[in-house]
Amino acid sequence: MNFTEVLIAPILSEKSVILKDSENRYTFRVNPKSNKTEIKKAIETLFKVKVTAVRTANLPGKLHKVGRHEGYRSDWKKAVVTVKAGQKIDMTDLPK
Repeated sequence: MNFTEVLIAPILSEKSVILKDSENRYTFRVNPKSNKTEIKKAIETLFKVKVTAVRTANLPGKLHKVGRHEGYRSDWKKAVVTVKAGQKIDMTDLPK
């Protein structure tokens, strides 16, 4: 799998911004088929930082209703990446 296929988008919620500022952890939406080693290699090569830990979570899609029709959103995977102390990832410089 290509490194740009592993990372889909950063997650910039209130909780993820607090983790970034206080504990040097960054949260990404990743390909559900990727594993921790692929995520670690992708972050290290794309952002030139040293990753110390990767935590992943498979999240189920939520129920979505439109009028009388209902269905589920897609399941997705989230990765929380801890970067070595003193290093940072510039979220505005993400590859497309």
